[in-house]
Amino acid sequence: MSVMMQAFYWDAPQQEKQEGNWWNFLAEHVEALGKSGFNALWLPPVSKASDHRSMGYDPYDYFDLGDYDQKGGTKTLWGNRAELEALIAKAHQHNLGLYADMVINHNSGADEEEVNPLDGQKRWTKFNPASGKFPRDWNSFHPSRFEQVMVEGENYAGFPHLCHRNPDVYRAMFDYARMLIEELGFDGFRFDFAKGFGAWMIGVLAKYRYVKDGNEFTPFVVAELWSGSEEIGAWIDRVNSMTDNQISAFDFPLRYKLKDVCDTLNYDLRKLTDDCAVVAARPMHATTFVDNHDMGDNAIVNDKMLAYSYILVHEGYPCVFWYDYYNNGLGRGGTPNGIDALIQVHRSHAGGDSQILHADPDLYIMQRIGYKSDTPGSPKIDQPGLIYVLNNLGDKWSGTSVKTQWPNQKFRPVAWDGHDTAHPDERTTDAEGNAEFPAPPRGYAVYIPIFD
Repeated sequence: MSVMMQAFYWDAPQQEKQEGNWWNFLAEHVEALGKSGFNALWLPPVSKASDHRSMGYDPYDYFDLGDYDQKGGTKTLWGNRAELEALIAKAHQHNLGLYADMVINHNSGADEEEVNPLDGQKRWTKFNPASGKFPRDWNSFHPSRFEQVMVEGENYAGFPHLCHRNPDVYRAMFDYARMLIEELGFDGFRFDFAKGFGAWMIGVLAKYRYVKDGNEFTPFVVAELWSGSEEIGAWIDRVNSMTDNQISAFDFPLRYKLKDVCDTLNYDLRKLTDDCAVVAARPMHATTFVDNHDMGDNAIVNDKMLAYSYILVHEGYPCVFWYDYYNNGLGRGGTPNGIDALIQVHRSHAGGDSQILHADPDLYIMQRIGYKSDTPGSPKIDQPGLIYVLNNLGDKWSGTSVKTQWPNQKFRPVAWDGHDTAHPDERTTDAEGNAEFPAPPRGYAVYIPIFD
């Protein structure tokens, strides 16, 4: 039922002429985003980085949220603490949660170079932040007296990497996480570059029993582990064995499949039926997405709504990219042809297991079987299910007769898009549940059961 938005893109404040004002800019959009059906916003790193105009993925002072004059300015690229707190408060008023981007492995912008006595190498590891919190020296980084061997693949851009086994570092990361949840009011974490440090650190930050508004609070946690399905799956199993808070990961394998669907001529849609995606093997731990701030030249170029239609009708926790929704104009509120219509379908009907009814190189048809819950003390959930059709042919409508779980049932198209603007017709199954469900050329259609 939930859909998050990545509420930024690379250099967004500069592109939108909102340098130092992004938190205020976002606040102007939260009411509309709440009405569109989003449940949460993923925000960029909130702390002062090595330059005050940095995106924040090179943190310098974790506890400066734009209030200390250092690294070239006072505000961060996004704003200051008071503006961030106002954004969070307004978002909560409109039923939107906030997820903080956690960059807890590499640091940058040190004030002095030091010689590390363990290997004799000189590095920029002396940090004296203006906040007065979490000063660092060589022993805060690898190699440290507490841990000399770095995680394989940990190095990033030559930045020094924090040694979480140093008690001062470990304590600072807890203080930072508690500040975000308990003081600022964040609702969860997105961990950047999770393959660059031990999964145990995410596990313990997720397992901590936070207190928010006087009540114990469990944050949502998702990690960026840019890898294949086997490595991501093993990481999910490992980190979730350490905590009772179930942690998810972004589904990079699925994203690359969807890029092929959109950008590769004559891509075989049967490849969508294998289990080489996080959502296929671990649907409760998959955060699905189409593009993000890191994709750069690898961004999807063609027919991107095909990818959004897929993630918004299948299992997983879908994440919509701000740039696609706004700058590429794919939100398309008030029409059946954009992301907004798919969000409504996701919330109202996309429940229960996905069952593939047909797959050939050019046509993919799936049904969500529906889900209903009347558990006492929990919100009532009634998602009746749907039929989803993906058509890879570029020159004509396509569909085929499939056997659904619904006999003698009328279906109405509620979301569609493609290389034809025609309106799909209603469909009715026969006594055995059979009917033909078409979709536009290089397009999709979503049909929902209509009950009297």
